Amino acid sequence: MKTSISQQDWKDRAAQVLPAAGFGNFDPGLIIREGKGSRVWDEDGNEFIDYLIGSGPMLVGHGHPEVLEAVQEQLGKGLTFFTSNARGIELAEVLVEAVPCADQVRYVSTGGEADMYAMRLARAHTGRDKILKFEGGYHGMSGEALMSLAPTQLVNFPQAVPDSAGIPDGVRDNMLIAPFNDVAFATSLIEEHAAEIACIIVEPLQRLIPPEEGFLLALRNLATKHGIVLVFDEVVTGFRFAYGGAQEYYGVVPDLCTLGKIIGGGFPLAAIVGKSEIMAHFDKSLVGAEGYTFQVGTLSGNPVASVAGLKTLEILKRSGAYETLRRNGERLMQSFRTHLEAAGVAHKIVGEPMLFDVVFTDRPVRSYRDMFNNDTAKSKAFNTNLRSNGILKPDSKLYAHLALTEEDLEQTDEALAKAAQACEQAGSANQI
Repeated sequence: MKTSISQQDWKDRAAQVLPAAGFGNFDPGLIIREGKGSRVWDEDGNEFIDYLIGSGPMLVGHGHPEVLEAVQEQLGKGLTFFTSNARGIELAEVLVEAVPCADQVRYVSTGGEADMYAMRLARAHTGRDKILKFEGGYHGMSGEALMSLAPTQLVNFPQAVPDSAGIPDGVRDNMLIAPFNDVAFATSLIEEHAAEIACIIVEPLQRLIPPEEGFLLALRNLATKHGIVLVFDEVVTGFRFAYGGAQEYYGVVPDLCTLGKIIGGGFPLAAIVGKSEIMAHFDKSLVGAEGYTFQVGTLSGNPVASVAGLKTLEILKRSGAYETLRRNGERLMQSFRTHLEAAGVAHKIVGEPMLFDVVFTDRPVRSYRDMFNNDTAKSKAFNTNLRSNGILKPDSKLYAHLALTEEDLEQTDEALAKAAQACEQAGSANQI
């Protein structure tokens, strides 16, 4: 007698009720049943070492006992109230203390919302309309964010290319697109359009690509010179690269930044944080009706997410946490290099130890267009082989995290050796 539902059964059911049979986030063929520590299990009971970690939030691992205890205590007191609550206020105090640019905090539920409001806030503060973003930069799902996120049609800069149907042409008219890591182009573009630009929004580490020396500082200086709001999208990098985020790690402080993922400890929570004179546009009593930026959210700052975030950040602040995180990442990076070099596979390891991946090319990777040199056949063979050997890795990144054990790292090293051989045997297809 059948006592459980197989993964195939779940996939068949999903196909009946979900567009493309999934949630739109990840391979719909993988349906995760549970996670604990560094590992997850699918509905057929297959076990994986998890380097996806929920697309980043689970930096301390799945089901961390201290986080669960904090959440369990809050559950008995209430799930959400819509009003302000003490735990959300406490978390805001922690964020202001930790993040260099943060004077004040406004909560939302997702990183995409935070990015959308940050751009709107910059427009309110400057009275200007245009947004400068960098080709390949991910800033959520707003119309502005979905300009030149992953274009396959490579047009001349600064023209924007929409990545989705349903976006009015007027959105494109107010976007300027520049190549990441090109100071000369950014300088020329900003000098030409300075009077129109409300903000520069940038991922300090764009997907995987680190900023070259002086790039972020040049943006900071240009923004200051022309009264433009500099926004760091730290939804991914916040509390991952350092306790103060990428702005601490790289030593450049923006006017606003957006946070998400880690600050909710696995629950939906994100925030816009920044300078008080800009954040004042969320307060009608300070800026009046014309300068007011309207924002509400049913679950913003809810106490369950807040206590999960508070406990997660407490764990990260403990002595040695970031040293361990970096050490795990560096060991993984070295395993990638060792086995791909032994297999004679051309590659570049791109990113920082806390977040990186392999690009199958022998050319430098400095910006989005360099990713077109990735050998996608080798990439697919590599990632497919890893999953078949119990490693859950996203197609385009790998998150190091604190829950990794010596056993995990050794098992991953063995799987990487097999994946490198599979990659060496694969054909070539240079397109993204």
